[in-house]
Amino acid sequence: MSHVPQIKIPATYMRGGTSKGVFFNLEDLPQAAQVPGAARDAILLRVIGSPDPYGKQTDGMGGATSSTSKTVILSKSSQANHDVDYLFGQVAIDKPFVDWSGNCGNLTAAVGSFAISSGLVDAQRIPENGIATVHIWQANIKKTIIAHVPMTNGEVQETGDFELDGVTFPAAEVEVEFIDPADGEGAMFPTGNLVDDLEVPGIGTFKATMINAGIPTIFLNADEIGYTGSELQDDINNDEQALARFETIRAYGAVKMGLIGHIDEAAKRQHTPKVAFVAPPSDYQSSSGKQISKDDIDLQVRALSMGKLHHAMMGTAAVAIGTAAAIPGTLVNLAAGGGERDSVRFGHPSGTLKVGAQASEQNGEWAVNKAIMSRSARVLMEGWVRIPGDTF
Repeated sequence: MSHVPQIKIPATYMRGGTSKGVFFNLEDLPQAAQVPGAARDAILLRVIGSPDPYGKQTDGMGGATSSTSKTVILSKSSQANHDVDYLFGQVAIDKPFVDWSGNCGNLTAAVGSFAISSGLVDAQRIPENGIATVHIWQANIKKTIIAHVPMTNGEVQETGDFELDGVTFPAAEVEVEFIDPADGEGAMFPTGNLVDDLEVPGIGTFKATMINAGIPTIFLNADEIGYTGSELQDDINNDEQALARFETIRAYGAVKMGLIGHIDEAAKRQHTPKVAFVAPPSDYQSSSGKQISKDDIDLQVRALSMGKLHHAMMGTAAVAIGTAAAIPGTLVNLAAGGGERDSVRFGHPSGTLKVGAQASEQNGEWAVNKAIMSRSARVLMEGWVRIPGDTF
């Protein structure tokens, strides 16, 4: 019996923020995968090691968490005044599915450096030393992101002393600006309200702020759903009933936000929307054992991604947090003490994070010009990934 040999595809394995993913230059993908469709999805699933009924992704590059089951495809930008087009694919772990519905804010921090190192940015725009400004077109949500990448002696500087909670080792700081972060799928507040009563049959009715900024997100009050806001992963991820409740809440919220037409469609849209819960600041011990004082944060936020509580905070959800915090009257803003603010520092399971946002009200409608935060990124491995030649 003959078997088709493996093929190899140029790829780079990178950390961006608190996520990891496999990065590809569009032109390096097999011809069939250079356009959206079944062949592309099949290749990315096989690269990551999905679907895996064991939930381990042992036979692929994935790390069996939402933060490490990710793929990125980059190309020269098709948009004026942009350097690179960035397409993000969130790969399901136990299902044969790649979700293209949203962005990964953490991996965005690695997009600029990959684009520079791969020759996707005009060399004349890259300083020998200093900061390279990379204009990114986020193709999933059709938004502009600007990454400020440090350069030393003509090379991307990856090492440094910037510390990011949720990442073990320090690295160089990369500032990322999310321009006009309201999601491209509709209004910033799709229901027209800063706070809604979200009715979830069989579970209850909850106050909710549903916002399209960074990534569509449903914010709830922690105390209304039986939490304090200082929970760590094991407090929720080991509770199958709790996870099922959150998924039901997410499905009904997605319908109310107009992202899907029926709750049954939520299973095919796992990446968006996110569900998060907020609470006023409190003292707690992070997952690393670090003591966090309530005096060092403005509020607590916990967020779920792909059905599990995230170990830190998704970058796009941080944009949603910063945006909502800047708008008086949202649940995020109220948990932080209310009033006007242009930045917020929140506690998450791994520590704290600061995000800034510029919000303004025009004719009764809220708009946010940009949200800003600092992340870091590093190449972990580069070369080729191999997959069986009959994958697609």
